[in-house]
Amino acid sequence: MTVDGALLLDKPVGMTSNGALQAAKRIYRAEKAGHAGTLDPLASGLLLVLFGEATKFAGPLLDADKEYLATVKLGERTSTGDAEGEVLQSSSISFSEQDLIAVLARFRGEIEQVPPMYSALKHQGTPLYRLARKGQSVERKPRRVRISDLALLRFHSPFLELRVVCSKGTYIRVLAEDMGDALGCGAHLSALRRTASGGFRVEQAATLEALHEANRGERLLPLPQLVEGLPRAELGAAEEARLRQGQALKISGLHPGLCALMRPDGELIGLGTAAGGILKPLRLTQAAEKHRKTL
Repeated sequence: MTVDGALLLDKPVGMTSNGALQAAKRIYRAEKAGHAGTLDPLASGLLLVLFGEATKFAGPLLDADKEYLATVKLGERTSTGDAEGEVLQSSSISFSEQDLIAVLARFRGEIEQVPPMYSALKHQGTPLYRLARKGQSVERKPRRVRISDLALLRFHSPFLELRVVCSKGTYIRVLAEDMGDALGCGAHLSALRRTASGGFRVEQAATLEALHEANRGERLLPLPQLVEGLPRAELGAAEEARLRQGQALKISGLHPGLCALMRPDGELIGLGTAAGGILKPLRLTQAAEKHRKTL
């Protein structure tokens, strides 16, 4: 029997997301695993690990807003934009409280970011970070992202502690660098912790050490919890069978766009897209939740 479900993992500093994923996969003896949103080794916090059928629902989880606690060190620019890089320039810090408030306001809402060279984005098939390690730089087009909330939690020079709620694709290290430039002193990201992803919070997460306990099976979230918040369409057995054959269904009253497809007993069938009263299958489960492996 396979493991189907999601794990809220509190990734430690110093470990890659893939390293944390592989460790959890071994603990659960899962055949298939993935995660929804990479964290740099420098960062800690919430990593959504997906096992088996749960990997089919990575898309909506990746699209969800994220929340971070970020520590920004002012007065230092580094080669990577974070604490792992070489200090390239040091500057004095001299700005008023009003200046800081104005800069915070400037970065709320929709903004444009230029992705960093030290990122997993690819240029002609090669990750940018590999080019950066060779001292190379290529042009990157700005990307539009959304900062829903940018709150100052504490300022103890030279450090700013911030709470950031943002859309997918936001680079917090770039935000730190851009804020430093706006304040006239430069900056880099000193520490980062992801505290939430969509409706999931790090307080619900387990450490790798805790997963060695006997009750680790209770840590797995069932598939329906992964689509909470999405519009839902309840389907009978005949309708489900037609969808599994690739047929579209005529159903009135559905919210346009992505929706969760549910059985009357609450089990998850999969994801569909609705438009103009037509429901089409997008990703469907192969196994019901009740067949999850007992650990």
